[in-house]
Formats: sequence, structure tokens, C-alpha cells
Amino acid sequence: MSSSQQNQAQFPSKKEAALFVVRRLQEAGFPAYWVGGCVRDMLMGREPQDYDVATAAVPDQVQQLFPKTVEVGKSFGVIRVVFPPHEIEVSTFRAEEEYTDGRHPSRLRYTTDPQEDAQRRDFTINGLFYDPITGQLYDWVNGQADLRQRRIRTIGNPYDRFNEDYLRILRAVRFAAQLDFQIEPQTWQAIQTLHAKILQISWERIRDELRKLFTAPHAARGLDLLRDSGLLNDLLPEIAAFIGCTQPPEYHPEGDLYAHVHLMLQHLPQGHDPLLPWAVLLHDVGKPVTRSVDAQGRIHFYNHDKVGEEITRSLLRRLRFSNAEIETVAWVVRRHMVFKDVPHMRPAKRRELLLHPYAALLLELYRLDCLGSYQDLQLYHELIQERQQLLSSPDLVEPLLRGQDLLALGMSPGPEVGKLLRLIREKQLAQELTTREQALAFAKAYLQNQGLLREHDTPNNQSSQSEESPENRSTS
Repeated sequence: MSSSQQNQAQFPSKKEAALFVVRRLQEAGFPAYWVGGCVRDMLMGREPQDYDVATAAVPDQVQQLFPKTVEVGKSFGVIRVVFPPHEIEVSTFRAEEEYTDGRHPSRLRYTTDPQEDAQRRDFTINGLFYDPITGQLYDWVNGQADLRQRRIRTIGNPYDRFNEDYLRILRAVRFAAQLDFQIEPQTWQAIQTLHAKILQISWERIRDELRKLFTAPHAARGLDLLRDSGLLNDLLPEIAAFIGCTQPPEYHPEGDLYAHVHLMLQHLPQGHDPLLPWAVLLHDVGKPVTRSVDAQGRIHFYNHDKVGEEITRSLLRRLRFSNAEIETVAWVVRRHMVFKDVPHMRPAKRRELLLHPYAALLLELYRLDCLGSYQDLQLYHELIQERQQLLSSPDLVEPLLRGQDLLALGMSPGPEVGKLLRLIREKQLAQELTTREQALAFAKAYLQNQGLLREHDTPNNQSSQSEESPENRSTS
């Protein structure tokens, strides 16, 4: 198969697509290498999730060599080469100069020297170049030594590297947590000095780094590094307030609120829901502002779930989470205390809770909450078993009626539709209504009794004027 034919082919893996990109560039006379995280991960024995390519070819030349590209950052020398479903980011060797805003270089120049390109990168472990065609590794920044020592170190002066892009301050912490590495002393000192500069970075970029940081199995260490660096107070002051927020020891023998959340993060399962760490971090976020001590010295957090819901919404909006994500986490935070009432709930209410779309997330939060305190999981296991049984009952999982069904019966649109649907759903969960026909009959009777049918749809609203009654019939 020729290069042009292969260029159109589908690649079964991103690795093979990235290999082809390097080969095609080299065939065209341009030096090209895999670079950055993919090389680091390979040397650590990990399977890379992404492959980045660095080359002497400038963006226009890259675009001429590949039929489908996206200009994600052409002005910065970056082109994305597309082989659906794979995308390979290709950057031109460059030197970046005159950083003025702590985010972007005000001037860059292309170079044909990969060593010069390596010097502009952030950390030594990300500055390694690899030629997948020859199998040759190029290390111009002593990245291999730092990998062996499990060490995060900037390339060159850490103050210079961080002042070029303040996001690197947070990335250093994230890499240290993610890889279970230590941060080299000079780099750590620079982070502790410059940490407040992170607030000049967009919240979207910060959010993306925090998502990666708060992931199993390194989320708890990530929280500690944020605290010790000063970044926690900059980015998540609501969570920094957990430190020293003492709790009733009879319910929380693990210690203050920070210790509680830290322990929960340690128990995050692999492959968890991406929103679970945020539910963990925020489920008690209302406690510091609602904490009180009564005359007997007992600690209380009245309405902390309700207050926590509002704080959660505000914090996640600040981090630019989507509306759907905010609603999900806020719902869970508001209801995380519900399990103390579950043993006394009516069956319908209990089924409604366990069949809610967010129930799986709420139950997993409850499991972690137990593991982060008194560690009694008996009720959790009972509820998991009960939920599995409910999910296998089709007569309960799906509502018997929808809004359009009520409108078809002659009900006018409005808030009463939702009210009646909730009533029917409650009766379904109580197993008082078990079929669609029963639900329709109940709805018809309800609408007639409450006078909620549109006037022209009422059963007795047949025009009597079209027929003559015996009383009105004239005699001849």
C-alpha cells in the first residue's frame, strides 16, 4: 500500500495513526518525533492515551501532507491531523519568547532544531523525544534521570517556566499526584511562591486540570498537594475551610472535615463516575458555615445539606461545569443525609429514591461517606440489593403515564400536569396502580373531579342546541 493510499485508511489504534504521521513527515524530508506524555508513559511501561508529534514542518506543510486536518492552534504552530476516530496533534519545532500575561507567548519563531524545541517545554519528564521509526530516544533535558528518581522538575529555571504559563503550577501538582512522584525542591519552592498567579488562568483550563487531579487512585494525594502548595485556598477556598472544622467524634472518629473527605477520596474506586469526586468534595461543603456548638458543647451543622447545595452550585459555576453536571452534583449534595431516614420511609418514597436517575451516584457517595467515618455498610448493601430488584421490575422502572398522555385526555398545559404525574407516579411506586389502563382511568376520574378538563373536551359538553327536546319541540 502506498503512503497516499494508507493516508486514507482507517487505523485500528491511535498509536498506529501516530506512527504513520511520523513516517509520512520523514518521507517528505522533515524530522519528526513522538514527544511529551506519550514518551514518558512508554518509558514507565504505561499505554499512552494520546500521541503528540513534533516536527520541523511548518503548519502549511503539515496540511499539504494530510488530507484532513483541523487548525486548533495554527498561529502557535499546532495542527491536528485527523484519521477518524483518531486525532494526532502535530506541532512545529519552535522557540517561544516574551511572555507578558503568564499564559501565551507574545512572540514565537519556528526552528529546525528539536533541542531548541525541547528547552521551551514544561517539565523534564515531558521533554523527551522518540523516533518510532528507528527506536531512538532523545533526551536533551535529563528527563530519563528524573523518571528514574520519580521526580517532577522544570526544564531550566522554575520561576521562568511558571511565569511563562501559570497553569504549569497546577500541572506540576497534578503530575506529582497522578504519577506518585515528588516535586524537586527548587520547583516546589517556586510553586509555593507563585501559587496565587494561577488565578490569572481561565477557569475552564483550571477545571480540566482539577478533573484529572481528582481521579482515583491519586485524588487524596492531589488534595494534600493543593493544600500544601497554597493552591487549595486560591482555587477552592470553600474546601480549604474544611481544615480544622471539627466534627462530633461519636459520628466522625476520623477527625476534622478535611480528614473525613481525605479518607473518602482514598476509597474512590477505579473507573468511577467523573462526578463522584466532586460529590465527595462538596457533600459537606455547607458544614463550615453552619457549624455551631450548643450549651452542652455538642457540635451541630443545622441545614448544612441545604446550604451546601447552594455553595455547590456557586463553586461549580465558577469552574464552568455544565448545567447538567451542576444539577446532578447539587441534587446529590442536597440529599446525602437522606439515608438516616430511609429505614422509616414509606415503600413508595423509598422506591422513588432508589429509582431516581442519580441514585447510583448518591448510593456510591453514601458508601464512601460510611467508609470515611464509622464504616458501617449494612444499610448500603441492603439498598443496593433492593435497587437491583427494583431495576428488574419493568412495571416500576418506567412511569405509567407521560405529560402527553394527560394532554391527550384533555388537560390544559401547566403546573397541574406535573402535579398529577407525580401523584400517579407515587401511586405506581406504592403499587396502587400497576397498568397503563389503570393509570389512565385514574387520571380521567381525577381530571373530572378537579374540573381540570378543557371545556370543549368534557364528556357532557355535547351541544344540546342541535337537538330539540320534547319540551321545546313546537306543535303543528
